[in-house]
Amino acid sequence: MKHFSDLISALEITNKTNSKISALVDYLNTAPDKDKLWLISIFTGKRPPRPVKTSLLRAWCMEITGYPEWLFLESYSSVGDLGETIALMLPDPTHHIEKTLSDWMKELIALRPKSEEAKKEYVLNAWSGLQMQERLIFNKLIGGSFRIGVSKKTLVNALAKYSGIDANQLMHSIIGNWDINTMDFQELLQGEHINYDNSKPYPFCLAYALEKELPELGDPADWQVEYKWDGIRGQIVKRNDEIFIWSRGEELVTSQFPELVAAMEVFDDDFVIDGEILALKDNAVLLFNDLQKRLNRKNVSKKMLEDIPVGFYVYDLLEWNGTDVREKPLSYRRQLLETLFTHKDKTNDTLLSEILPFNKWEDLNTYRNSARDFNSEGLMLKHKHSPYHTGRKKGDWWKWKVDPLTIDAVMIYAQKGSGRRSSKYTDYTFAVKKDDGLVTVAKAYSGLTDKEITEISRFVNKNAIEKFGPVRTVKPELVFEIAFEGIAFSNRHKSGVALRFPRILRWRRDKPVSEIDDIEDVKKLITNSV
Repeated sequence: MKHFSDLISALEITNKTNSKISALVDYLNTAPDKDKLWLISIFTGKRPPRPVKTSLLRAWCMEITGYPEWLFLESYSSVGDLGETIALMLPDPTHHIEKTLSDWMKELIALRPKSEEAKKEYVLNAWSGLQMQERLIFNKLIGGSFRIGVSKKTLVNALAKYSGIDANQLMHSIIGNWDINTMDFQELLQGEHINYDNSKPYPFCLAYALEKELPELGDPADWQVEYKWDGIRGQIVKRNDEIFIWSRGEELVTSQFPELVAAMEVFDDDFVIDGEILALKDNAVLLFNDLQKRLNRKNVSKKMLEDIPVGFYVYDLLEWNGTDVREKPLSYRRQLLETLFTHKDKTNDTLLSEILPFNKWEDLNTYRNSARDFNSEGLMLKHKHSPYHTGRKKGDWWKWKVDPLTIDAVMIYAQKGSGRRSSKYTDYTFAVKKDDGLVTVAKAYSGLTDKEITEISRFVNKNAIEKFGPVRTVKPELVFEIAFEGIAFSNRHKSGVALRFPRILRWRRDKPVSEIDDIEDVKKLITNSV
């Protein structure tokens, strides 16, 4: 446990990706292979079910320490993490237990079906034999999450640096179906359970936000303009009668979209295409909130397929019948795409992204200004002579998004941040008017200066009304302008709406609470097409 505990400590003390990768590589160089497998399993979400309820952990901690519940809750509120609160409150260990990560995981899996008495005996013995940091890790292994800024991509890059194996191959390997009880670590890295050659994607070509006046881009005839869509950027790979779908986050998501797999099967050619996965119904693009209901599902029901059908808007062609065409100009790649689709019956599943006709730069204003009416985020401007770059290269591709929507809302809840901001309130919940009261409409934590955060934290300390764990209810006095990219009706929120990417635009010191928006006015922002 100490070895794994030291890794977590090293990951927590830095926000630099390269430092996290170095710490992971150091661990991989010294840990037993079975522990390496568990590291991958834990950091990719392949964790076994929770063996002990967190409510029992809390009760056992209070029983051992003799602390009253109010003191425990106050400590929990200050620390902000249950596992860490328990680790800090417990008395010093009476003995030392040294086991590998895989040993602990094996025992925790075996603990799940046992009686509450047996679970208590095991957990208390573990607590009394571990140092504070090791207790924290033990508590996290039981039921917490490791919020240490290690994404799947960071983990894969560490594995690639450790092994010398291609990062995309590793991503395919570790997110595929594999059983930790039967898989060997080297077999997993080598991808013996996958066929990577058929599924290998390419790095995505990305765009910068438009930072020039349109006339500065030159001759309009040199540019291809399309709508920008708010879905999941993806690549569909079709090689040797196999089909794979990759997200921009380098995740293999083939099983989540069976209708796209079926749509690809009608093509005779092999290819790799870049595009956007969207919820499409009755020839209209639905909101991202609708698409979210289809994500991360192991099994997609027939009803879900009917209620939220998914399609693919094709942007670009990267590979054609085994030939990499990324260095060819966009105009050439587009011509190949149109040839590909000429021999395919049109369906609602896979459609070519529309090229918008225009002669003068000012013609684009009409397209952009009306984009939100059919759930587009704005426009994409691509130079016709551009290759398909790896990552971002300024000058060839630009995204010109519509201006954000805004509302005025009042802050009613505040919560402390983490890391260097753990002493200040940085996470806020905002409300708008509803009848004679207020209803929450958004949470946001970005958009303020450090000076403003300090000022708001002082306000919260002086004006807190109630405490709910780490959350403080505050007097509804501070008004903010909240910006967001989109809005949709939602049954999961009390307000009846969900905002897309809310953030704080500015602190409205000039506005009293009486002038914040009403929920009915907020709902009017939802377009008739939703």
